[in-house]
Amino acid sequence: MRDCLVLAGPTDEIYTSAETDLLTEVERERAGKFLHEADRRDFVAAHVLVRRCAAKVVGVPEDRLTLLQHCDHCGPGHGKPYLAEVPELGVSLSHSHGYVCAAVGPGRVGVDAERVPAGPLDASLASHALASAERPLARDNEALIRLWVRKEALIKRGELTLDGLRTTDLSGLPLDGDAPAAGDFGGDALRRLEWEGRHLLEWRTGSGVAVCVITDQPAVLG
Repeated sequence: MRDCLVLAGPTDEIYTSAETDLLTEVERERAGKFLHEADRRDFVAAHVLVRRCAAKVVGVPEDRLTLLQHCDHCGPGHGKPYLAEVPELGVSLSHSHGYVCAAVGPGRVGVDAERVPAGPLDASLASHALASAERPLARDNEALIRLWVRKEALIKRGELTLDGLRTTDLSGLPLDGDAPAAGDFGGDALRRLEWEGRHLLEWRTGSGVAVCVITDQPAVLG
């Protein structure tokens, strides 16, 4: 499959307690450590959704796919996710306050979803995450979070680290209001952009979540 597939939606439309059986023992252990039930449901739903997304791409049942993560510092359950059965396939997932998304496809894949906070600009986050050329663009939290999810998606692709946030300049990319629409997804306007050979697919939900998917090939939102 040349294109990348993206699936997304509210946690309540994806989560069922029965699907927890799809998770590995490590995933279930991580899920059990959440203090709040809503956060646990988001975690489970995202880990189920990435299997559903991969199953559509690979053409096998969801229960035949094993999602793994490993970090040299933290051990199993952390680090970049991959599928044991098709480790060469790029996979990524994200969840934020009742909304989850997953992306699967060839090459590097990264997706991030973050809720746009109310109130004045989060100056602390702007100072931590933005390059000097980006700061004039972040006039409010809407613009700030749009820049933030782009950088988080690059981190999940393995192209950026937290230490490099302020040295990575994405000011050449238009923000939501400046980019042409590329359709809609459940009433949410989609934006397609290209940046140095990468393909970006973005949208903002009516519930206030900004999402960015960055892939090597154009992404299809299912």
